[in-house]
Amino acid sequence: MRIAILSQTYPPMVSGAALVAEKLAEHFSSQGHQVLVITASDRPGPYRSTHGNLQVERLRSLRNPFRVGQRCVLWPHRQVMGSLKDFAPDLIHTHDPLQLGLSGLQYARQHMVPVVYTIHQLPWFISATFSINLRGRQKFEKLMWTYAEWFIKKCASVTVATRMVSKEVIRNTGVIPNVISCGIDLAQFTPPGPGMDQNTELRSRLGIPAGVPIILHVGRLDRDKQVDMVVREAALAMAKTPAHLLVVGDGTEKSWLQLLSSQLGIGERSHFPGYVSNRDGLSDIYKMASVFVTTSVFETQGLVLLEAAASGLPLVAIESTCLHEVVHHGKNGYLVPASALPGTLADRLVELLTNHGKRIEMGRHSVRVVDVHRNESTFQAFEELYLSTLWHYRYFPFPKQVVRGRAAHSDESG
Repeated sequence: MRIAILSQTYPPMVSGAALVAEKLAEHFSSQGHQVLVITASDRPGPYRSTHGNLQVERLRSLRNPFRVGQRCVLWPHRQVMGSLKDFAPDLIHTHDPLQLGLSGLQYARQHMVPVVYTIHQLPWFISATFSINLRGRQKFEKLMWTYAEWFIKKCASVTVATRMVSKEVIRNTGVIPNVISCGIDLAQFTPPGPGMDQNTELRSRLGIPAGVPIILHVGRLDRDKQVDMVVREAALAMAKTPAHLLVVGDGTEKSWLQLLSSQLGIGERSHFPGYVSNRDGLSDIYKMASVFVTTSVFETQGLVLLEAAASGLPLVAIESTCLHEVVHHGKNGYLVPASALPGTLADRLVELLTNHGKRIEMGRHSVRVVDVHRNESTFQAFEELYLSTLWHYRYFPFPKQVVRGRAAHSDESG
């Protein structure tokens, strides 16, 4: 197959869409397929790179003022159309429903090529980032769903990462998407071996004393992720335990979060090393932690939750969106209602920090939960979807219909 992947972000830029796009591009190119990625350049000017069967076309971009380290393209229609024409894809997979996606749809219509669309955001995730009243937010979300329905119905097939998102898409558009997990590399993210939670060298580098338990948060440090709630709840738990807080990631809120930790009296026990990539030892940080915590309520799956679970950590999270599909309350962690804050989440942290046996038991359950999200299952599901979409489009191109696939490994069982 000749597969074109369209994504606003792509590593070294970091986002859920970027990491999924890279994962699929590298896998399918390694399997002998020709893959073209069209994305925003991570520097102002455009450039192209080629590695084996994988070609990455990075378009001229502007700095994204709302995200640290992010850039975005602005009206790249001519460049996208030219790159697609030169590549002549059999199938287009877009992770962007706006500029790149619209250009992809136009090329697809002109050249009778199917488009697969993966949804990474929901309208109410986006509206929550704006300072508008409830009525304005409702109007915005209705408009966004109207556009989403139009875009989705122009695509040959649609994928989402969780059943919760699938239900939202069905309810608002009438389209039944394919449920395919973003996947996790279970060879990279593994439970710690004996003594790995006391990684002396890594603790020393991060400024964390030997022997103390670690409350870990990994992710973007932007307002929509509500990391200030992590810091506040951690401070309550740290008042009752010798634990340290480790916040891995970067974003617009980083300086404020560091100031907040100082104001709460935990500045000397809080650590903000910035963004740490998989290549730089992120998996070792997970192995060293005692418990993973998130207070984000805007997730379509939560890759960091999969990574933490695969690393054998108990999970503590706000009860919202799709998180129950990874966090099985009382088995591999706890889901806390937002209305129970402040205090309840901190109590759950204290319970786990002071009970080594429960941490181990819940960590083992986390590993079992995440097993169905292994990369191999994700790759197989996408390959089957690509092939079925191509077959369907070849023989039944009109009227365009969304290809329904199996709901792949989004385990909700307890």
